[in-house]
Amino acid sequence: MHVKTGLEQLMDAPPEWLRGKRLGLLCNPASVNRHLIHACQLIGQRFPGKLNALFSPQHGFFAEKQDNMIESDHMRDPHSNLEVYSLYGKTRIPTPEMLDDIDILVVDIQDVGTRVYTFIYTLSYCMETAAKTGKQILVLDRPNPIGGILIEGNCLQPACSSFVGRFPIPMRHGLTIGELACLFNQVFEINCHLDVIRMKGWKRNMRFDDTGLPWVAPSPNMPTPATALVYPGQVIWEGTNISEGRGTTQPFEIFGAPFMDPDKTLKAFGLEHQDGFVLRELAFEPVSNKWQARLCRGFQIHVTNPNRYRPYETSLRLLQAMLRVYPEFVRWKSPPYEYEHHRLPINLIIGDQDIRKRIEQLDDMTDIINSWMPGLAEFDGLRQDFLLYPMT
Repeated sequence: MHVKTGLEQLMDAPPEWLRGKRLGLLCNPASVNRHLIHACQLIGQRFPGKLNALFSPQHGFFAEKQDNMIESDHMRDPHSNLEVYSLYGKTRIPTPEMLDDIDILVVDIQDVGTRVYTFIYTLSYCMETAAKTGKQILVLDRPNPIGGILIEGNCLQPACSSFVGRFPIPMRHGLTIGELACLFNQVFEINCHLDVIRMKGWKRNMRFDDTGLPWVAPSPNMPTPATALVYPGQVIWEGTNISEGRGTTQPFEIFGAPFMDPDKTLKAFGLEHQDGFVLRELAFEPVSNKWQARLCRGFQIHVTNPNRYRPYETSLRLLQAMLRVYPEFVRWKSPPYEYEHHRLPINLIIGDQDIRKRIEQLDDMTDIINSWMPGLAEFDGLRQDFLLYPMT
């Protein structure tokens, strides 16, 4: 079955209330239809003279900025000649003045289903500014590329709130960006005028490869749907001195460091925890970022059964195994990280300082996992009110 995105649904049957409205568009290169035509072009043609401004999230309008905290300036789109307001530059929050020339901000960005991916917080800031200025937000829904059934991990603690985690949701949230917008709007009392154009044909058990849609990398280090599948766990390496594969062709799928011995790591990890995936030993030399031009030994994660694989649990168990085997080598990354200049990046990523400490103290990982289950169950109950697509 082929899925039709919110963008394609908008093109097929635009709601009457959009007629005559001045529009803005939050987008990046992944904002395309199945024929790889960009939303800016499609909306400009469908609503002649009404698209007045563009907005871009982290990594830039062209998704050209490789790393965190690499800002983008405002610019003009060379094709439409529209102003592009960067929401990852001098400000991450749109100013009221940026919305002066629009009535409705249309949002068409591809999320990846993980709490720390910043696009969802850019959306939340847009919603807050819209609420203050009386503007409307229209989200064009897109698939959660890792599915909409499974959720995983601890819910963010308020003390760890940052631009990689504004709200108390789990690491793998199991929602589409449209569903998240509805949850943010009501539960966290943003209360903006929000509408969502739903997809057609998307089912919660679908992963991106099931949708029939083309994948365009939403950010430079999210090259394939396979990357998105491992990302809810593999992102934790950003808070350490272990390479998460940036500076290679397979970021997040591969990881390692010069001090790693794969055999020792695998023994400490335990074969009984390899469920739904295989860790294949490899060596690599990053061309940038951590351990640039240094030989790193480590692994590639090959997911063999996505329904059984638990990315967050897997990567946390790997982290603890490395802390056990290489206590003199594994280090936490120092600030700054995503504009936080004092708090440890690993606390912001995991979203709970106590969990980080327990992992560091080599507490039993099963006990740690069990400790977040009540909060996860509570979130699962909460999200039911915002599901736009049924569980079955």
